[in-house]
Amino acid sequence: MSEAWPQGVFPARLIEKLHEAGAIAAARPFDPDQVQPASLDLRLGRTAYRVRSSFLPGPARSVAERIEALKLHEIDLSAGAVLERGCVYLVPLEESLVLPAEVSASANPKSSTGRLDVFTRVIGDRARGFDQLPAGYQGPLYLEISPRTFPVLVRTGSRLSQMRFRCGDTRLSAEAHRALHASDRLVIGGDQKVDEGVALSIDLLGEGRNGLIGFRSKRHTAVIDVDRKAALDVLDFWEPLHSRGQGELILDPDEFYILVSLEAVHVPPTHAAEMVPFDPLVGEFRVHYAGFFDPGFGHSAAGGTGSRAVLEVRSREVPFLLGHGQIIGRLIYEQLAETPDRLYGADLGSNYQAQTLKLSKHFRPFEG
Repeated sequence: MSEAWPQGVFPARLIEKLHEAGAIAAARPFDPDQVQPASLDLRLGRTAYRVRSSFLPGPARSVAERIEALKLHEIDLSAGAVLERGCVYLVPLEESLVLPAEVSASANPKSSTGRLDVFTRVIGDRARGFDQLPAGYQGPLYLEISPRTFPVLVRTGSRLSQMRFRCGDTRLSAEAHRALHASDRLVIGGDQKVDEGVALSIDLLGEGRNGLIGFRSKRHTAVIDVDRKAALDVLDFWEPLHSRGQGELILDPDEFYILVSLEAVHVPPTHAAEMVPFDPLVGEFRVHYAGFFDPGFGHSAAGGTGSRAVLEVRSREVPFLLGHGQIIGRLIYEQLAETPDRLYGADLGSNYQAQTLKLSKHFRPFEG
């Protein structure tokens, strides 16, 4: 734990090295595919606590102390249990951290979690913010889970969130973003606005997809088992949305949408990326729960030429009109600490490489 860790986002080899050094502890050995190219999937523990409200423990309390004060009941996850929509749950994770003094961590929902509109946030003891663990953090990890659209079946070991580790300030400057785009072409199509990140806009014409522009969630559906792939019929859970040529879509604040970027995205092997919301002053909507893009996403050598960014979208308070080509988010690129030994893509069986408009892995393929 005394060795110096390199500057940058940690690829898989360094994540595994952190684990070997005791900086990432686990209740049992890692799953074979748990370490992703630049992130670590986090696994649910044996118990879920239904709590009255979301919370942050603050600098003087542990998460366990707040759970004890707010819990309504406990749920055994060892054989699986349904988490109901609109409720808030706290689940201790199987992983905990004893980070070196110079290494910090951040978390996001996994792509499949965001595409189901399951709101998740990682919390640590004495935390003042969600999904951020400061350099040198030592303690347990908990996952707040709140299904917003569909009830979900989870169990011990289910993986709803992922964590990234970094040393130092890893985000590229505007100049570095422009230089990387010049050398590696980060986006294809659209206006290609590159400065403090890469601007992404919305595709509301559906060219090449028979006019399919997205999906709107249905109400009162069956339960979704988060660990079963390609098990569900799309039309039992989603209403397909097709363009009628206007290039516009009105977001209903009571609905959840899956849409897609106009641009194809490229994350070169030397970098990772994170989706952040565009300036909230341009519209009352939220985009993209799942913010990590591993190295190799959309990279041609990893089978990803033409990979779009799939967008999970909600209007905040009022109906909001989106137009084709409207900027809806930004990709911020980060330098890796070293060249990765694996890339996101076909060789790893990655679910969303070379995607266009794609629902989560739980649904059978849909031809619109």
